[in-house]
Amino acid sequence: MERDTIIFVCTGNTCRSPMAEALLRAALKKRAGGLEKLKVASHGLAAHPGDAASTNSVKAMQRIGLDIREHRSRALTQEDLDRSCAVFGMTPGHLDALEQRFESLPPHVLLLRDVLPEGVSREIPDPFGGNYRVYEESRDSMIEAIPQMLEFIKKNILT
Repeated sequence: MERDTIIFVCTGNTCRSPMAEALLRAALKKRAGGLEKLKVASHGLAAHPGDAASTNSVKAMQRIGLDIREHRSRALTQEDLDRSCAVFGMTPGHLDALEQRFESLPPHVLLLRDVLPEGVSREIPDPFGGNYRVYEESRDSMIEAIPQMLEFIKKNILT
């Protein structure tokens, strides 16, 4: 089975990971050089399959021209991991849960913000239940990491 998918993982797959999925997908569309062949997905470690993206996540993404209204949450499975070349979590707790729950993981398992230089916060706190501004902050912390994530993918996955 070919490992051709980048997966974003959060808790419920209704806030952070759908935003990250849309952001990376949009960035990959703009880049050539082999990046466009990668698939991007998001899943939750405690997802209720079929839940829509949260209202504030949808609004935060619409504000920058991306539409996640059709997103439906999915629970992460071993089969998903077997197809992935990298998994990006939002908090250390997500990475711990991956290690505890799954038999095998892809070659690259890290926090979304681990691609940033030393000295910056690595976590993306859960905005669930927060006001719109909290969702914007969550989105913006992901946007900050996208350029370095593309470089990480080029150096570590497409080689």
